[in-house]
Amino acid sequence: MNDRILGIVSLGLAIFLTVFGWNLHAPVSYEPVGPRAFPLLIALVIGLCGLWLIYKNEFTAQANPPGANGRIFLMVLVAMGYAFLFQWLGFVVATVLMTVLVGRLFRGAWIKCLMGGVGMGVLFFLLFDRALDVVLPTGILEGLL
Repeated sequence: MNDRILGIVSLGLAIFLTVFGWNLHAPVSYEPVGPRAFPLLIALVIGLCGLWLIYKNEFTAQANPPGANGRIFLMVLVAMGYAFLFQWLGFVVATVLMTVLVGRLFRGAWIKCLMGGVGMGVLFFLLFDRALDVVLPTGILEGLL
């Protein structure tokens, strides 16, 4: 794949984010920016990067090493599983599972992946849920958190 193709795909993604993010409105407006600012800002950045890739078009990417495409596909499946299990399992458990599985896909040691997953799950939960007051699902750990 060359830069121009990636730039065109990036522009398509930016248009998709803009179309679906434009009509996001909070039922109760308690923030001055609102919920649509984030997808529109991301769409702007992705769109500008896509335009730069189309304009620049200097490089052709090398093929992935053997087995990489399978790991990438499995990583996408893990991310989809995370999205589906997030509410039921809760933030901490779902994040630990996703982190461990993705870490193992990139050949991380079991103990390091588990320590990183537990650390990320617990610390991010405390940061967002307790410190920043962003409500995250507790799932199966409801009585403990």
